[in-house]
Amino acid sequence: MDSHELAMITTPEQLVEHALSQYESPLIGYAIGIVHDHDRARDVVQDTFIRLYQQDVEKVKEGLKSWLFTVCRNRALDVLRKEKRMISVDDEAFSREESSEPGPDTRIDQQERVNQVMQYLGQLSENQQQVIRMKYEQGLSYQEISEATGLTTGNVGFLLHKGLKKLKELVPSDILN
Repeated sequence: MDSHELAMITTPEQLVEHALSQYESPLIGYAIGIVHDHDRARDVVQDTFIRLYQQDVEKVKEGLKSWLFTVCRNRALDVLRKEKRMISVDDEAFSREESSEPGPDTRIDQQERVNQVMQYLGQLSENQQQVIRMKYEQGLSYQEISEATGLTTGNVGFLLHKGLKKLKELVPSDILN
């Protein structure tokens, strides 16, 4: 969004409408990565947009993306703390999704590889997992990750570098080919 379009946003309704159209799907994906449940992730994102509606438009519209991801992250962590348990993603539910792309055998092979890589990702530190997910699942820049997590951009780069290096050591080469 350019500065002229941003200047046109003056009401909470306009801000939320813009944010929904631009960031709802990425926020749900991000929240799923934290809470490991689609329904709870949607609830977290819905609460994020409710909180956005309650904000001063002029204070949040310039850094909207970072604000949304920060609030979403904090709400997801609040949900986990409240429940005091982690729920695993039901991989079977995701594999039932129909697709017109590769055949079933190719999809199963790809899903197995993704599951294996995700298991290895789970061996990294929480910070490394978080910045890798934000960078590669959500497409956030180092600066946006920094603003959302409170880490410096240098620390974000370091965590990404070390995390990816460790993943390369952990993941067998036959999985990546």
